[in-house]
Amino acid sequence: MKKKTGQDRSITQSWRPATQAVRGGTARSEYGETSEALFLTSGYTYDKAADAAARFAGEQQGMTYSRLQNPTVEMLEQRIALIEGAEACRTMATGMAAMTAALLCQLSQGDHVVAGRAAFGSCRWLTDTLLPRFGIETTIIDAREPEQWRDAIRPNTKVFFFETPANPTLDIVDLAAVCGIARERGITSIVDNAFATPMLQRPMDYGADIVAYSATKMMDGQGRVLAGAVCGTEEFIEKTLLAFIRNTGPTLSAFNAWVVLKGMETLDLRIRRQSENALKVATFLDKRVPECLYPGLPSHPQHALAMSQMQAGGTILAVNLEGGRAQAHGLLDALALIDISNNIGDSRSLMTHPASTTHAGLTAEVREAMGVGEGMLRLNVGLEDPEDLIEDLDRALESVGL
Repeated sequence: MKKKTGQDRSITQSWRPATQAVRGGTARSEYGETSEALFLTSGYTYDKAADAAARFAGEQQGMTYSRLQNPTVEMLEQRIALIEGAEACRTMATGMAAMTAALLCQLSQGDHVVAGRAAFGSCRWLTDTLLPRFGIETTIIDAREPEQWRDAIRPNTKVFFFETPANPTLDIVDLAAVCGIARERGITSIVDNAFATPMLQRPMDYGADIVAYSATKMMDGQGRVLAGAVCGTEEFIEKTLLAFIRNTGPTLSAFNAWVVLKGMETLDLRIRRQSENALKVATFLDKRVPECLYPGLPSHPQHALAMSQMQAGGTILAVNLEGGRAQAHGLLDALALIDISNNIGDSRSLMTHPASTTHAGLTAEVREAMGVGEGMLRLNVGLEDPEDLIEDLDRALESVGL
């Protein structure tokens, strides 16, 4: 590969996803390094004062300040956009910075948002608490029902915002139907695709306008750094999102970008193996617990829809226990191999009790409406041998009478 081949979309867009995830966006310096270079710099210099003026006026290409551009960060942005099938991408310091920016960059007082009820706790805080402070109303609906989206539309509705699969309930949203409704009415659809990643699901193929990520999850995928990303058209990224980033500064560090670049080299391998492991673990749990929620299982109420949108069931599953918090915590405490942790997307298997961790900031009434009960546990299935995971879960289930 030549020095600039990785940034030539006329070439890289014809590569298959696994190749794009390894080589897409790469730009080699004059040294010809094989691994992407790490540029640790806050600013840049100019040969002439006129060059600085031209860059700030947008008349000359080049870097101005690492709050806006960095060569390492730019490589990651191009790689994510490529595998997403998006025209452009901007990265941010965290997944929640990405979600916040995707919403606030385009919303103003008097606007209206329709959002799915099942969502990560912090995403629900954005829609339920933060947006109303700025005079932006939100209607929360059951995202699984396309007609609820249509019925919630008002003359001032600007955005549809949802996750699929949803965290932690694994609700599946009909991407084509919901994004189609948004397009018909001139509404912007924002999809949080962190659970699936573009390797298993590309929402833009189904009509989504914007796709947002916590790249902390599978893109890094090894529990090392935080990162977020927003993908969309070049016009949206450069004319709407960029001004928000420039003036609020949710900037991704070059080091974290470099780590995520390294993680993406194995993204295709990891998510496919972890999905295989998750299916094996879910198949075991489906016979042992009152309810196991995993899109790849035929028992999932939206299995057919999930498999029509996703290439595999993903790495995350949830179980519902009838013994409430006491039984759920007891199972967690009995685990010997699987870690108790609130994170997902790691190569290690992690299990958490959402009602007391990721969704603890929501009221009990909101959690109940979302389907996040006191007996729910969410499991991120990692790269361990699935038989070891099953044995660990088997022992823990026995210890709590299951």
